[in-house]
Amino acid sequence: MTEHEPLQPRVLDARSLRGLAHPLRMELLNALRRGGPATASQLAAKLGESSGATSYHLRQLAAHGFVEDAPERGKGRERWWKAADEGLVFDSDQFQDADPEVRGAMDTFLHEVANAHTRELSTWLATRNEWPHAWARSTDMSDMTLRLTPDLARELKGRVHDLIDEYRDRAPGTDTPDSEQVRIHTHLFPIKTD
Repeated sequence: MTEHEPLQPRVLDARSLRGLAHPLRMELLNALRRGGPATASQLAAKLGESSGATSYHLRQLAAHGFVEDAPERGKGRERWWKAADEGLVFDSDQFQDADPEVRGAMDTFLHEVANAHTRELSTWLATRNEWPHAWARSTDMSDMTLRLTPDLARELKGRVHDLIDEYRDRAPGTDTPDSEQVRIHTHLFPIKTD
């Protein structure tokens, strides 16, 4: 893959979920996706971890295909890592009959995703006044409640993902003025109304 080819999201399976479901691994992967290639030492400094821990967990992520070497960056013995995909797709249908170990990994993964979303949203709220007005008026923190069947909910989820994919295909390059990485969080779940 060349540096200019767009990366695609990865659909998690039971094996990859077990390899990813660790808070530090998820942080490392997110740091590489957002900040680009880095060494274990750079990531350790950024995340407040030891380089031994980041190095170990990067190797585990590589063993499961989440990260790969970035040899174009390395000099000598310096090992650079980069994300192997753009994001993750969690399809709960794949885990309906999961064994207890996979269910435990799934719980860890989903709770870490929820925690990451909370941190990202809190960071945005704390720094929103530092952004240009054009960005402030282009953000969204909406919530809506609909009454849907499971089939309609799956259809809505699919249409939202298709729409996001359309924008992924139209994404400007990093050299485009005023372009920034944006985070899109979607949450769709039933609630009890009693």
